[in-house]
Amino acid sequence: MIIAVLLFQLVSLLVFFIPTKHKALFASLIVILNSLATSWLAFPALSGNTIEFLFNAGSFLGEIPIRIDGLSAWFIFIINFTSITGVIYGTGYLRAYNETAAKLNLHWLMFIVFHLSMVWVCMLQNGFAFLIAWEIMSLSSMLLVIFDHNNPKTIKAGINYLVQMHISVVFLTVGFLWVYFETGTFSFDAFNTYFGANSNIWLFVVFFVGFGLKAGFIPLHSWLPHAHPAAPSHISGVMSGVIVKLGIYGIIRIISFLKSDYLLLGEIVITISILTGLYGIMNAAVHRDFKRMLAYCTIENIGIIGIGIGIGLMGIGNGSPIMYYLGFGGALLHVLNHSLFKSLLFYSAGSVYQQTHTRDMDKLGGLIKLMPKTAILFLIGALAIGGIPPFNGFVSEFILYSGLIEGIKSNDLGQISLLILSIAGLSIIGGVSILTFTKTFGTIFLGSPRETLKHKPTEVSKTMLFPQYAIIAVMLTVVFAPKFYLNIIGNLLKGLSSATVGFDITGFTNYASTISNISIYSACFIGLIILIWAIRWLATQRLPVASNATWGCGYVAPNAHMQYTGKSFSKPLGKIFSFFLIERKNFDELSTGEIFPKERSYSSYYHDFFEFRFITRFSHQLVNSSGYFKFIQNGKVQSYVLYGIVFILAILIISALNII
Repeated sequence: MIIAVLLFQLVSLLVFFIPTKHKALFASLIVILNSLATSWLAFPALSGNTIEFLFNAGSFLGEIPIRIDGLSAWFIFIINFTSITGVIYGTGYLRAYNETAAKLNLHWLMFIVFHLSMVWVCMLQNGFAFLIAWEIMSLSSMLLVIFDHNNPKTIKAGINYLVQMHISVVFLTVGFLWVYFETGTFSFDAFNTYFGANSNIWLFVVFFVGFGLKAGFIPLHSWLPHAHPAAPSHISGVMSGVIVKLGIYGIIRIISFLKSDYLLLGEIVITISILTGLYGIMNAAVHRDFKRMLAYCTIENIGIIGIGIGIGLMGIGNGSPIMYYLGFGGALLHVLNHSLFKSLLFYSAGSVYQQTHTRDMDKLGGLIKLMPKTAILFLIGALAIGGIPPFNGFVSEFILYSGLIEGIKSNDLGQISLLILSIAGLSIIGGVSILTFTKTFGTIFLGSPRETLKHKPTEVSKTMLFPQYAIIAVMLTVVFAPKFYLNIIGNLLKGLSSATVGFDITGFTNYASTISNISIYSACFIGLIILIWAIRWLATQRLPVASNATWGCGYVAPNAHMQYTGKSFSKPLGKIFSFFLIERKNFDELSTGEIFPKERSYSSYYHDFFEFRFITRFSHQLVNSSGYFKFIQNGKVQSYVLYGIVFILAILIISALNII
C-alpha cells in the first residue's frame, strides 16, 4: 500500500506534460486518488488501531517511524476532504486562466505537492523528516498564494507569509534540536523521555510559538489577513480550512507527550485563546474587504479551538475526565466544523469575486437577485460560523460551553474566575460573529447595487457549486449524527495522552443526545417557517406583483449610496474599541470660508493593531539601521577585491595563531 501511495505521488509530476485544458482535470484526479489512498490507509486508526512502519533513511537519521494514530487519521481525513473540494472548485474558478499554461503548470503541481505534504506532516514521527515535510508545505503554499504574481501586493503578501513561516521553522528547529541534544534522537518518542525528566513548560512554549505562527494565535497572526485575500479563493479555502489546523495538530501532538504542568499550561493557553478569539472577530467586524474579513474570522475560530485545548489541559491537571473529553473533543470537532464552513464561505466569497472583480463589499449590493444559489450558500456558512442551530458550528461550541461549565465546579477560586471570564468571552465572540455576518450578507447580497459594475454578475458554474453542496451535506451529518463523530473522537482521545485520568467514552453519550434533540427541534422550526412561506407563495402566485423602491422614511429621491454600508454598520463598534481597532482616514477638511466646496473624496482603512504598533515599527527600525552599512556595498570592484584580501589575511593569521 505504501509503495502504491508513493507511485501515485510520482505520477503527479506528469501534470507538466498534460495539455493545458486538461491540467485541472488531471490535478483533480491525482488529488482524489491520493486522498482515497491515504484515507484508506488511515481508516483503521480511527477505531484505535495505530498503523506504524519504519523507513530506513541511512546512517544519519536511521529508521524514520511513520505512524498513523487516531489524531493523525482525524486530520488526514479533514485534509483530504477539504483538498478534494478545493481542487474541484479551483477547476471552475481558474477556467479563465486556461491561456496561461505556465501559471497553471506550476499552480496545479504545487497544489498536489501541498496536499501530499500536509498528509506527510501528519504521518512522520521524526523531527528532522517532519521539518522537511513542514518546509515543503510552507513553500508550496506560498507559491499557491502568489498565483497572481503580476500584482505587487500579491508578491508582498507571499513574501510576508514565507518570512513568518520560516520564523515558525526556526522555533520548531530549536525545539527538535533541544530534545535531540538531551536524548540523542529525533524520534517523537524522545519527547516522552525529555518531558519525563525535565520541566515541561519552556519546551512547550517554544513549540507553541512555532506551531502558533502557523495556526494564527495573536500576536503571531499577521500573515493571515495578507495571504488569504491575495490567494485564489480555492487556495484561501484550503489554507483557512486546513493549513492553519496543522498548527493545532502540532500543539496537540506535543501535548500528548506532556508529563506535568497541565494546569498552568491550560490556563496560559485558554487566556491566549480568548484574547485571540476576541481580537479576531472584532477586526472581522470592521473590515469591508470580505476575504480579509474571513481571514480574521479564521483567527477568531483558532481562538475557539484553543479554548478547547486549554479546557482539556486543565481537565488533565484537575484529574477531571469530563473536562478532558469536552475540551479536546470540542476542539477537535471544531477543527472539522471550521474546515467545513470556512471553506464554504471562502468558496462562495470567491464566486462573488469572480463575478464582480472586487472584494470591497461597499461597492456591492443586491446580488441575491443575480446569484441566488451563492447567496444561500454564503448564508448557510454564515449561520454555521455564528454557532446558530441547526448548523454544525453550534455542535462544537455547545460542547466547549459544557466543558467551561464543568470546570466552574472546581474548588479553585482562580480557576473558577478564569472560566467564568472565558464563558463571557466566548459569548461575546458569538454575538459579534453574528453582527459581522449580518453586515457582510446584508451589504453584499441585499439592497440595491451601490455601484454599476462593468458587466452583469451571473450565477457561477456547476463545477464551483458542487463542492459547496458536498460541504453542506457533511455539515448536516455533524448536526444530525453527532454521536458518530463524538464516538470517533472518544476513541481518539483514549490513546492521546498517558494521563487520560481514567477516561471512558460511555459516560458522555448524553451530550450527543442533547445536541441531536436541539438540532431536530431547530430544523422543525425552520421547516415550519418554510411551510408557511410555501403556503403564502401558493396563495399569492396568481396575484399581480409590483416592485417598488424600499421606503426611505419620507425621502422621495433616494439613491443607492444612501444605503447602509459595511462601514456605517460597524462604525459604532469601531468607535467603542478604537484603542485597538486603529482607523486611518484620508480626506481634506473644509477650509474656513469655503462657501462652495469642491468635490472631495473620502476613504478609511483599519490597521492591524499588532502589525501597526510593533511589527511595522520594528521592520522600519531594522531597515533604518541597515542603512548605516550601505557604504560596504558601494559598487566599486576595487573595494570588493580589498574585502576578499582582508578576509584571506584574517583567516591566515587566525590559523597561524591556532585560534581555529
